[in-house]
Amino acid sequence: MSHEPPLHIVLVEPVIPPNTGNIARLCACSGCRLHLVHPLGFEISDKQLRRAGLDYWQHVDVHEHRDWPSARESIGIERNWYALSAKVTRSYSDARFQHGDVLVFGSETKGLCTEIIDALTAITIPMRRDAPVRSLNLANACAIVTYEALRQLNYLHIEP
Repeated sequence: MSHEPPLHIVLVEPVIPPNTGNIARLCACSGCRLHLVHPLGFEISDKQLRRAGLDYWQHVDVHEHRDWPSARESIGIERNWYALSAKVTRSYSDARFQHGDVLVFGSETKGLCTEIIDALTAITIPMRRDAPVRSLNLANACAIVTYEALRQLNYLHIEP
C-alpha cells in the first residue's frame, strides 16, 4: 500500500495487544496508516493482537519503527503532528485536521512523555471534571479522534 493515507496513527510503545489489534482494525476500515514505535509490550504475532484485529491484518498498512526519532524521520516532520494526552486542555474538537496529519498516542500505562507532548500540538479528549479514572481506553480514544479528523476531511461516505 503506497498511497498517501488520510491520516497516520502512531502508537508509541503500546503494551496491550487487544488495543493495538482494535486500532489496526480501525485503520483497515478507515484507510489510515498505522505506525508502531518500539519497544512494544508484545510480539506482533501475539494471538490476542491477531484476534482483536480479526482477519483484517492483510488490509492494514502497518509500519514498525525502532524508536521515536526514526518514526518522526520516516513519517516526515513537515506534517501536522498531534499528541494526544490527558495532561493538556486543548480539545481535539478544536483542532483543524488536514489530509496526511499524524495522530500520536502513548502507551496505555505511561501515556506520552513530556518531551513528545511539548514538541507537538497537544490535544485531549475532554472528560468530566470529577471522573474517577485518568483517561479513556487507548483504542476508544484513537477511534474518537480519528473519526473526528476523517469527518473534517469529508473522507468517509455512506452510499444512499
